[in-house]
Parts: sequence; structure tokens; C-alpha cells
Amino acid sequence: MQYPNQIGQLIESFSKLPGVGRKTATRYAFHILSMNDNDASEFSQSIQETKNAITFCSVCGFITSKDMDPCAIDRDQTRDQTKIFVVKDSQAVMSIDNLNDYRGLYHVLNGVINPLAGIGPENINVTSLINRLKQHPEVNEVIIGLDSSAEGEATTLYLARLIKPAGIKVSTLARGLSVGSDLNYADKLTLSRAVTGRTEL
Repeated sequence: MQYPNQIGQLIESFSKLPGVGRKTATRYAFHILSMNDNDASEFSQSIQETKNAITFCSVCGFITSKDMDPCAIDRDQTRDQTKIFVVKDSQAVMSIDNLNDYRGLYHVLNGVINPLAGIGPENINVTSLINRLKQHPEVNEVIIGLDSSAEGEATTLYLARLIKPAGIKVSTLARGLSVGSDLNYADKLTLSRAVTGRTEL
């Protein structure tokens, strides 16, 4: 026996979220059904409003509202303008910035190189990073803080080969992070030590 089409479509939608399997997606779908009309309407409206109001910063790729581009980080002249921290996604920016160990700028790739998934350098924010470095000769260090997965390591090495010939120091996080770990889920102490103990490539 199959669920009604609308339930099946809702389950499929939840299944597209990262880390959500079929059982969890089904549980989410039935939870939506159990909501009262007001809560369900607010939930739906918040998703649509967020999609309509949020964009990626034209400078660094971090999430920002459409009425604030460049983002608040790039507007902040009190930050160290000589350092750029390269990360995979906006969640990583929040994880690192909340440590208060780093007060420079960021560049969000919004992905990593993954040939098996058809994702090459042209599919992530690599070109914008290189152009940014050319436009800002005051930058003297690029810190690459990608996950220690095979894709993260490959992207790190690719970026280092592009950036180092320009005479810019390229460093990476100290390996207190376990191999294959997701930067967004590292505990604060481990992440703080990885940032402060970064090593040059």
C-alpha cells in the first residue's frame, strides 16, 4: 500500500535534506500533518520568505540578506584585511567566527571539488577567490579550512597550487581534526586549536 501522492511528495522533499533518510523523512512528513493550520502555514511561509530574502555575498559568498550586499563581515573595516579564511559553506564561517580566535575575512566556496559528483573548480567560488586576491594585494595569508575528507584535501591542494605562486602564504588547519570529520560539527576546543595552530602548506 502506498501513501497518498501528496504525502509521498512531502517525504521525497524531506529526503533531499542532508543526513535525512527515508524513515526520518517520513517522520517529518507526518509531524507536518499533525501541526495545526497556523503552525503549518508559518512553517511554509518561513521557508519561502527565507528563500526570497537571502542571497550570497557578491564579495565572499557568505549568506546575507538581499538588502545587505556586501555582507556585514566584508563591511567591517575593523577586521584584519590581510587574511582570508577559505571555507566550504556559511555554517563553517559561523563555527569559526564564534570562537573569537580569528578576526580576518572569509571566502565561502559553497562546495568542494568532487569529480565523481561532476563538481569541478568552475562549479564553486574559486575564480572569485583568485580575482579577489588580485584586487587586494594587502592580503598576505590565505587560510584554507576545509573538511579533512578526500574532496576537502584535494580542493585544499588545488587552491594552494593556484595561490602560492603569487607569493601569498597559504596555511591549513592543524590536524587536531580527525580524518573525514565535518568542520561544522567539531567541538569548540578542537576547532580553536586547529585555527590557532594552523600550518603553512
